[in-house]
Amino acid sequence: MAFDIEMIEKVYATLGERVEKARELVGRPLTLSEKILYSHLWEGTPTQAFTRGKDYVDFAPDRVACQDATAQMALLQFMHAGKSKVAVPTTVHCDHLIQAKVDAKTDLARAKQQSNEVFDFLSSVSDKYGIGFWKPGAGIIHQVVLENYAFPGGMMIGTDSHTVNAGGLGMLAIGVGGADAVDVMSGMAWELKFPKLIGIKLTGKLSGWTAPKDVILKVAGILTVKGGTGAIVEYFGEGALAMSCTGKGTICNMGAEIGATTSTFGYDASMDRYLRSTGRPDVADAANKVAQHLTADPEVYAHPEQYFDQVIEINLSELEPHLNGPFTPDLATPISKMKEEAIKNNWPLKIEVGLIGSCTNSSYEDIARAASLAKQVADKNLKTKAEFTITPGSETVRYTIERDGFIDTFDKIGATVFANACGPCIGMWDREGAEKEERNTIVHSFNRNFSKRADGNPNTLAFVGSPELVTALAIAGDLGFNPLTDTLINEDGQEVRLDEPTGNELPPKGFDAEDPGYQAPAEDGSGVQVAVSPTSERLQLLEPFSPWDGKNIMGAKLLIKAFGKCTTDHISMAGPWLRFRGHLDNISNNMLIGAVNAFNQKTNSVKNQLTGEYDAVPAVQRAYKAAGVPSIVVGDHNYGEGSSREHAAMEPRFLGVKAVLVKSFARIHETNLKKQGMLALTFANEADYDKIQENDTINFVDLVDFAPGKPLTLEFVHADGSKDVIMANHSYNESQIGWFVAGSALNLIAAAGKA
Repeated sequence: MAFDIEMIEKVYATLGERVEKARELVGRPLTLSEKILYSHLWEGTPTQAFTRGKDYVDFAPDRVACQDATAQMALLQFMHAGKSKVAVPTTVHCDHLIQAKVDAKTDLARAKQQSNEVFDFLSSVSDKYGIGFWKPGAGIIHQVVLENYAFPGGMMIGTDSHTVNAGGLGMLAIGVGGADAVDVMSGMAWELKFPKLIGIKLTGKLSGWTAPKDVILKVAGILTVKGGTGAIVEYFGEGALAMSCTGKGTICNMGAEIGATTSTFGYDASMDRYLRSTGRPDVADAANKVAQHLTADPEVYAHPEQYFDQVIEINLSELEPHLNGPFTPDLATPISKMKEEAIKNNWPLKIEVGLIGSCTNSSYEDIARAASLAKQVADKNLKTKAEFTITPGSETVRYTIERDGFIDTFDKIGATVFANACGPCIGMWDREGAEKEERNTIVHSFNRNFSKRADGNPNTLAFVGSPELVTALAIAGDLGFNPLTDTLINEDGQEVRLDEPTGNELPPKGFDAEDPGYQAPAEDGSGVQVAVSPTSERLQLLEPFSPWDGKNIMGAKLLIKAFGKCTTDHISMAGPWLRFRGHLDNISNNMLIGAVNAFNQKTNSVKNQLTGEYDAVPAVQRAYKAAGVPSIVVGDHNYGEGSSREHAAMEPRFLGVKAVLVKSFARIHETNLKKQGMLALTFANEADYDKIQENDTINFVDLVDFAPGKPLTLEFVHADGSKDVIMANHSYNESQIGWFVAGSALNLIAAAGKA
């Protein structure tokens, strides 16, 4: 029996009528993405057609999911909304605060001790407000959602950029900041600019060493980290139909790395099989009754160029295994070219660690195929040359692979099984020796490989591949090893070749778990007390941000001109900083400490214009705040790429930064800035970035006339008294300007609750 089956059946009950009306309004056949979008309008039955990439539209998502690192701030905000219960089904998943170091049992016990205060807070808030709670060790949010909550044709939002994983079950699942989640949890509409559509036609069929991961690695190489911005990616074709549901999830998951709003696949037999295998035959039966509405109209896939803004075709029969990296997930290299590229770029060929699992690749099929290679180590008398770790995606997967003997197989090659949590994938890895910052190579099946991401070492070169390829490379210990063509020397001195990986799509004996880790909320949470100690270092109740005073911002100082890539990891690091995600003041001490200052090419070193001295970014900004001096941040392209963490917007807001002016934004970060009452601006002329000097003072000369579609005029006064007038564009509509005026979107929600 599925969770929230009544909600799912309600969605399906109106689906056909809404799709038919949308088709009539649009005047042509519809893609799957359009069917889901139009069937989830806040107004209900569609009354107008929307323009892709232009119209802001209000939607009504079916559910919300939060992970523990972002849930703290989201729920602290929700407590201000004045609601007694969440308006839509919502879950919290404790997966980010468990550091990988020794093994699953040891690490989980340590996390429960160190983060007990946070887990207790999340548990009690969930209990009080009707939120499903998944305890530490239950699994990674996206795997747990796929196993329990995702359903074809649904729409969900989640406070993590990899919420998009649920597209593997035919959803539109979209990563958002906590403030967006609070809107929906409070019973309000969720706003999104109607996305453009990218169609990816998959022909042929995967075989041998090539895996679903290689599809998205190839796509990332084609579209780059910003090529999907503002778009939904919809996969189709014979290659899609021949792929497992969890394989589809892997592809959708890493769509976050191309900036896509989300990715999805049409409903098919693989999804039916997965729903039944995970104990949801009722969802499969309900989906089968409306199956025609859970995929695109036939004309769309027959002539995709007429219906998508961009079409890419990939022949899976010819696709080669890829490795992407280092330092960016879109640097795609076929395995046959990796040795040549590594030598040319002086990448260390010796692999120190191979890591498989994470939310991207932690399905039963992934682990089974990797285990088939691990088994060959003993069978062929080989020795694993690199360290090797496995991170199961959920307790259900972990229990099932242990029952089926895979963990025993990994034990025999000296592997370490970490807790069912994010671990190294989001920097929660206490890697021995990382503090030495030695140059080294690791390979993993995660989704991101930014500098310092996995182990905090800026000199760790991380390459992303499928679990199968990562396992083979860990066995070989050589980045240049190509398992399709190369041999290994075994302990007897003989040349041996690894056989192609094999594994079942789903467990033949079904999934099982003694305790999946779910805690249902109280029927009536009115008596539940949520306590936050005023002396806590981990949690801090929020104070509303001040509203705009209605005046032009004058005399602002330049805090930092960020150079090159500036992701949310650079703006608000994860890793050890995760422990402060519920304490805005404490976590603000990591604000922009990873960003490179364009004027000295250093990190965490900017000029304090009040003293003339260089200091850490948070220290300089706190000095400006104490002196009542406003400030701005300037950045490059795709600013805020990566995680959905709204801390990257809340920290500068809390410390007094007024505006962020960049060449372009990543979608989620731009929305997060708006929600927190900040100015998210883009250069009308990108070359003006070069005009900004270190000692600039900035005046917003026409902010009093802030209006949709009207650029703002910024006056940059240089140290010598000269000036540059720079025009800044914005994408604010009337309601979003209302957030700025009120001080934040949450201020408006709270005011409405009191009205």
